Amino acid sequence: MKRTTLQAPVELSGAGLFSARPVTVTISPDTDTASSGIVFRHRGASIPGAIDHLSDRPLHPAFESLKPRCTIVGDAHRSVATIEHLMAALAGLGVTDASIAVESDVDHAEIPIMDGSAIEFARMIESVGLRTLDADIEPIRLVQTIYIEDSDASITVEPSDEPHYRYELDYGDGPIEAAAVAWSGDRASFMERIAPARTFCLKREADAMSQAGLFAHLSPRDMLVIDENGPIANEYRFGDECAYHKLLDLIGDLALVGRPLIARVSAVRSGHALAHRAARAIIEQDRKN
Repeated sequence: MKRTTLQAPVELSGAGLFSARPVTVTISPDTDTASSGIVFRHRGASIPGAIDHLSDRPLHPAFESLKPRCTIVGDAHRSVATIEHLMAALAGLGVTDASIAVESDVDHAEIPIMDGSAIEFARMIESVGLRTLDADIEPIRLVQTIYIEDSDASITVEPSDEPHYRYELDYGDGPIEAAAVAWSGDRASFMERIAPARTFCLKREADAMSQAGLFAHLSPRDMLVIDENGPIANEYRFGDECAYHKLLDLIGDLALVGRPLIARVSAVRSGHALAHRAARAIIEQDRKN
């Protein structure tokens, strides 16, 4: 496969989901034939969008004792958080190389949440088009099945001749219906169903995080907050939007392997923490082979 980057820079500004800090992101072409991949540049630091650079530093004190609610890369000095939607947009459109400048007034920045989906990132990238580089990239192909589980959640990654991602959402009894959605790597279906799918939470989760000092800059009109009657002051964009957003997160998190992944991925009730474990296991197997 040929490495691919953007034809021209694109810029987006907004506020972080958890930090509420204003931030501007500029996604620029990376034409270095040394093949740097996806790299975030923030306050003089170059931070690869790769699982080896995953940060466990909590973005907010409320998350110190909780599983990750987003994906963060960096170290104790500089980091960039909530990168999963942008990483998914790059992976979904086939971008292997890009330089992402993050302008924020804090050392530990957060990618703007925009409308809670990846569609604005994806549309901006599509608006300038892509450029094929004169350099090859070897996809990751598994030789053995990987199985990661945690209680009733799991991710299975199997050898395959083509990419295939499947996510099964099941919150049990509640307002969000169980659903299974899939993606086979094509840009059209990514843009139609996956990129527009917005982040969501149940009302009780939103209330708990609000009490912890989060989300003061947002209302249910900005994000999907769901109670027993469905979205509050909002509506779904299409059926199974919640499941498609979990698929979006999965694609973005597994993009941390750093190369196109040719495998059959099946996730059940999984979140960021399990996807991070799966990405590490994929890299470990690839390095052994």
